Amino acid sequence: MTTLEACRAINAARGDAVVVSTMSAMKAMDEIAPGAPLALSSVPLMGGAAGLALGIALAQPARAVIVLDGDASLLMELGVLATVAGAAPGRYVHFVFANGVQFNGNANLGMPGGGRVDFAAAAMAAGYAAAFRIADARELAKSLPDIMTAASPVMVELAITPCPAVLGKDNPFPEQPDKRFQRMGDEAARLREQLGAGS
Repeated sequence: MTTLEACRAINAARGDAVVVSTMSAMKAMDEIAPGAPLALSSVPLMGGAAGLALGIALAQPARAVIVLDGDASLLMELGVLATVAGAAPGRYVHFVFANGVQFNGNANLGMPGGGRVDFAAAAMAAGYAAAFRIADARELAKSLPDIMTAASPVMVELAITPCPAVLGKDNPFPEQPDKRFQRMGDEAARLREQLGAGS
């Protein structure tokens, strides 16, 4: 399945959940639900999506929190699985978009472990309450009701087809504008207001 297909299915099932996204899932959510008030992008904090989501889940225990994580991002902070499991948030759903590359659709660099890391098994070993591994968009849509009501925290490893790379020696990555790095702060302020957390 593609990142866009997975994000469409998740967005349709999210209800009033807060969604914390990073990497290509963040780009897909920009297309599907631009400016969504209950959303937070983990940029430029690569590897930080699960930790940000955990903080929100602990502060808002009655609200579901969904993490849209990247496989390369999660590998940067793999210890967060034990932190999440130890905190045992009540409504925490952690999706990992396992496409086997870093910077999907840009450079598509190789990933540590060569794409052989089993995130569902790692989450269960760390103490997550449930884990799923899903291979296609139809299966994801069918499974989402069970996923959203599964014992928490729950890990969902999605088999994602990487996008073709567009960057390379003849097409280098452009310099990032400052607004890209201000985004997380702006979204965090909007999210605090939506959740009634004050200033």
